Amino acid sequence: MTARRKKRGFKVPIVKRPIIHNEAPGTVTYTGSKSDTGTKVEIIDYSKEHYRRVDSENIEDAFGFETSEHITWINVNGLNNTLEIERLGEYYNLHPLIQEDIVSTNQRPKMDEYEDYLFIVFKMLHYTDEGEFINEHVSMVVGKDYVTTFQEADGDVWDGLRDRLENAKGRVRNKGADYLMFALLDAIVDNYFSVIETLSAKIEFIEDQLFEDKVEEDITQDIQTLKKEILRIRRAVVPLREVINRLEKTDTAIIEERTQNYIRDLYDHIIQVSESVDIYREMIWGLMDMYMTTISNKMNEVMKVLTIMASIFIPLTFMAGIYGMNFEYIPELQMKYGYFYLWGAMIVVFFGLLYYFKRKKWL
Repeated sequence: MTARRKKRGFKVPIVKRPIIHNEAPGTVTYTGSKSDTGTKVEIIDYSKEHYRRVDSENIEDAFGFETSEHITWINVNGLNNTLEIERLGEYYNLHPLIQEDIVSTNQRPKMDEYEDYLFIVFKMLHYTDEGEFINEHVSMVVGKDYVTTFQEADGDVWDGLRDRLENAKGRVRNKGADYLMFALLDAIVDNYFSVIETLSAKIEFIEDQLFEDKVEEDITQDIQTLKKEILRIRRAVVPLREVINRLEKTDTAIIEERTQNYIRDLYDHIIQVSESVDIYREMIWGLMDMYMTTISNKMNEVMKVLTIMASIFIPLTFMAGIYGMNFEYIPELQMKYGYFYLWGAMIVVFFGLLYYFKRKKWL
């Protein structure tokens, strides 16, 4: 009786995410992993002659700026506290679907147009000092005289913009909320270039290792990590290109005509980033082929040496086998110097084959 073999199945790793039941559209449910981040509010109210900044942990401090005669930037850090997000959304009359997308970290970059404001979702990409790749969900609501941004946690790429606002550098203090929207997106796209440069340095480092035959044991893991990173970058860049293209072509009173020129320039930048991502994606895909080619070449060199050694010793083994047979009458066995003659013949064959292989450039 033969025993039936059990098929060994491939175990797919299970990614643990918050369990979201079949909830009604517009339900505000945080889907990210930074559930222990406290809510912080940063408010910058400014004009050409006026500047005021408020940092608070109370969401109510962001209320009341809708009547301000200045431009207001409200930056909210921490999306896990959904009740605070709902309070802010209800106060500023944000659509329930917008509130849902603000805390949905899996949301694809997009732009929605409403009567009084624009809603934009995008990803903030950067590397930490330890080299860890960060992909953070960010959303933005743009009104006639205000911009509200929502981030998962502290830390962003807008410190340069904050400095320009505080010290009245550049033209941002002289422009409206639409230009502030452009400046925020421009900082995001400019940082994409930094991410691409870091990725390029990693690719060149691995290429140098492969060409110089200094391959480390974990190089396959490094290549696999690069594949994951370039895919995450591409998922962020390609949809944002569509968003900026829509911003350039949209007909809304929120965006002034003079700001459209800056948005066109921003679109050129995101196109350049997108093209670079496609190029580096192909290069990363080619790294594994290059690595496998290097391994194959090494194996071929080993097989070449073994084949040459076998080719040299096959005739020597044949000669030794002939005179090792147990026949009674082998004429050469009766010769006085037969043993030395055999050694001489074997040495001649050995060096003759070496010379032949050298001449053929097999050695």
